[in-house]
Amino acid sequence: MAEKSVEELYPLVLQLTVPDSPEHRESALLELSKKREAFADLAPILWHSFGTMGTLLQEIVAIYPTLSPPNLTAHASNRVCNALALLQCVASHPETRGLFLAAHVPLYLYPFLNTVSKNRPFEYLRLTSLGVVGALVKMDDSDVINFLLQTEIIPLCLRIMETGSELSKTVATFIVQKVLLDDVGLTYVCATAERFYAVATVLANMVQALAEQPSIRLLKHIVRCYLRLSDNLRAREALRQCLPDALRDHTFAAHIKDDLTVQRWLSSLLYNISEQAIADMQAQRA
Repeated sequence: MAEKSVEELYPLVLQLTVPDSPEHRESALLELSKKREAFADLAPILWHSFGTMGTLLQEIVAIYPTLSPPNLTAHASNRVCNALALLQCVASHPETRGLFLAAHVPLYLYPFLNTVSKNRPFEYLRLTSLGVVGALVKMDDSDVINFLLQTEIIPLCLRIMETGSELSKTVATFIVQKVLLDDVGLTYVCATAERFYAVATVLANMVQALAEQPSIRLLKHIVRCYLRLSDNLRAREALRQCLPDALRDHTFAAHIKDDLTVQRWLSSLLYNISEQAIADMQAQRA
């Protein structure tokens, strides 16, 4: 990106911190959120510009009072989601991701993930907040997983997986999937029966719902979660008892006939929980 193009951002970033000018801040939030994918260096500019991150956090904290009782307006939701889009930009950038975690910025979003209102402004807020966490885990960075495991991200995601819209469920399941794909994350979830069954029960409920109203995108993430759980011997043995029948029979066969990846994952999962595979795994560990 040419330097002149990057310089276009500076007036907008400055507008974010203009005191006593909410109109300028709102328009700057909107314009910067629109431009975030076009400028590779936006994240470092936001992070290192004086007062900018504090301003974005102010935008977030300002709507906390509207969460309970739930009276968030569409306008307020759109405004804070523009701020969240900029935080997602910072979370995605390799130069700022570690700083973002060290400052514990994701914790500011958890009150949004903890909401249960089905109203559109709240759903949009949850989805955009999930997008920030999703951007973090997409980087396959163990530091991200270690940070998230010290927080309530798994219980929050599990509840959204049960009660959210299809899109929110998909992003929340993706986050759990990425946590499980990290060795530390898999060990954490399988460390106790309580944690394992909390995850497995929600996944099973989702499979049951998908049998009635399929979503291949969501099913793909669910199958990948189960397959990863089956990499743990104790979880593998438990899955023999609690894997939903809909994944054992041909309930989804017509829906995944064109998706070779899901077919392969499902075949691997069913093999992993077979008696032979468990016996082989136990022999290797002996």
